[in-house]
Amino acid sequence: MYHPFSLEGRTALIAGASRGIGLAIAEAVARSGADAILAARNVEALETAAAKLRQEGCRARALRLDVADVHSIENVVAELPDIDILHNVAGINIRKRFLDYTREEYDRVLNTNLHGIVELTQRVGRKMVERGKGGKIVMIGSLQSVVGLPFLAPYAMSKSALWGLTRVLAAEWGKHNIQVNCIAPGFIVTDLNRAMWQSPALNEWLKGVQALPRTGTPEDVAALAVFLSSRGSDYITGQCIAVDGGYTTTAVWPFEP
Repeated sequence: MYHPFSLEGRTALIAGASRGIGLAIAEAVARSGADAILAARNVEALETAAAKLRQEGCRARALRLDVADVHSIENVVAELPDIDILHNVAGINIRKRFLDYTREEYDRVLNTNLHGIVELTQRVGRKMVERGKGGKIVMIGSLQSVVGLPFLAPYAMSKSALWGLTRVLAAEWGKHNIQVNCIAPGFIVTDLNRAMWQSPALNEWLKGVQALPRTGTPEDVAALAVFLSSRGSDYITGQCIAVDGGYTTTAVWPFEP
C-alpha cells in the first residue's frame, strides 16, 4: 500500500551520522524503510549504530567519511551506489568572542560545515542529475541560518551559507525533480552542548523566549528529516524549516489578562 512517508526502495546517505542529530536522522531514515549509509569519521560508532539497526530488520551500513578532506569525499563518492537522499548533517562549533578566533579555528569550522558539504553535495548531486530519477537533499542548518546569537561567528557564517545554497540548488535542480530543503534546529541538546544546558539560568531564560519552554531532542529534528526525504514532500523545495519550539516566531511574557 502506498504510504507518502515511506522510504522503501530509496538509498540515503547521512553525512555526520555518528552521534546527535545525524545519528537520530540515520535511525529514523532506516526505520522508515531506506537503505541507510551512515557516514562519519568515527567508524566504530557507525558500525555499532548500523549493527543495531540491522538487528531491528533495517538495512544500514557504515562508511568512513571526513567531510573536511576532499580526498575522503572523492573516495566515498566513487564507491557509493545510486543515492536518492542526501542528508548533510556534519558540523562542528567553536564558541568564542569574534575578536578571539584564530585563523586555524575559522578554517576548521568553515572546512567542515561548509566547504566539505559543498564538495559532497556537488559530487552526489551530479550523479542525481545525470541519473535522471530525481532526489532529495536535506541540509542541516541552524538557528544561525536565520537569526544572530553572539559568540558563534564562523558557525553562523557557515550555516547561513547552507541556507543560501539550499535556495539556489532548489531553483537550479528543480527541473531535475530534485528537492532541496534546509532544517534549522533550535536549542537541541546533544553531546556537543549538553554541559552548556546544565545552566539553570539558561533554562530559565528559554522559558521567556519561545512558546515551548524546553529544549529539543535530536528525534524532534529526525521526524522532519524523514518527511523531507519522502514522497510526501515532493512539492516542497527551497525552504528553511525551523525545529525550534517557536524561538524564531514567538516570545512569551509574564502578562496575564
